[in-house]
Amino acid sequence: MSNNRSGVFIGGVLVGAAIGTLTGILMAPRTGRETRQILKKSADALPELAEDLSTSVQLQADRLSESALRNWDETLERLREAIAAGVEATQQERRVLKRDAEPPDSRPSLTDRL
Repeated sequence: MSNNRSGVFIGGVLVGAAIGTLTGILMAPRTGRETRQILKKSADALPELAEDLSTSVQLQADRLSESALRNWDETLERLREAIAAGVEATQQERRVLKRDAEPPDSRPSLTDRL
């Protein structure tokens, strides 16, 4: 879960930096030509920024997916163990109930069991 939060945080930082840069450029006391040149350079850098952001998000998604698969596998294994224990306990209880349901004369006596 923390991997997901860090990916969202990194994405937010990158988007915020881009918006802040654009706002700063538009509000700066420069001539129109200088501002347009800076905007062009910034626009040229956007594909690279988007690619970096995409790569970061993909890495975070992969990590989250791997973590989810590990958790799923561990949960399935615990479930299998619990089912096996339940089946064993049921079989044991069935043997006890079957033994208790036998008529008293067919049960082995205490001396027979020793």
